[in-house]
Amino acid sequence: MPKPSVRMFSRAGCPYCSAAVALLERKGVAAIDTIRIDLDPPQRQVMIEATGRRTVPQIFIGERHIGGFDDLDALDRAGGLDPLLAGEPG
Repeated sequence: MPKPSVRMFSRAGCPYCSAAVALLERKGVAAIDTIRIDLDPPQRQVMIEATGRRTVPQIFIGERHIGGFDDLDALDRAGGLDPLLAGEPG
């Protein structure tokens, strides 16, 4: 099964964005499609419409919205991140 893509709405200087990238890299994610809302302001509205949230990061694995760093970390601690990154149905 192909591995899902990882997409993250982010901005410069965001410590939670950096923490999310570090966690995903430790999990073997080689490419993160990063959308910088500070460099492309209309993408902020796209993010809000897609997630209902105004804070960054907002992380998607495949089409699934994970949430922010705390949500990603909780998913990892619950054992759900590795299967999701591997493309396993869940």
